[in-house]
Amino acid sequence: MYPSEIVLPMKAELTSNGFEDLSTPEAVENAIRQSGTTLLVINSVCGCSAGTARPGVLRAVQNAPKKPEHLTTSFAGYDIDAVKKARTYLLPYPSSSPAIALLKDGQLVHMIERHMIEGCSADMIAANLQEAFEQHC
Repeated sequence: MYPSEIVLPMKAELTSNGFEDLSTPEAVENAIRQSGTTLLVINSVCGCSAGTARPGVLRAVQNAPKKPEHLTTSFAGYDIDAVKKARTYLLPYPSSSPAIALLKDGQLVHMIERHMIEGCSADMIAANLQEAFEQHC
């Protein structure tokens, strides 16, 4: 498990911008079972999270005309049980962190895995998400 002094500032990048912190399996289940659209960000300490995933997610949410109703995040390597529970909703995709998922009424409708984040700019990730928002929100 990663130390809090490393993780908490990275969590705050999203939670200070309206994302609900899902730190328990129960919180994950309650969030995903909500009706409507839910954006779930599996956050991580890796460089692609800091460089493109978190900034891309924030740009998408801040600039999209259509947005998910619920913004949520859980942290891989820190919120271990919560992330394990979240990944059950992301099947058949393998475990990936970072990862960005859009769910509608609890069903996965769009997924961005780590290999799709690596090497992409924050603007590319934002554009990908905004297209998904337009289609599903």
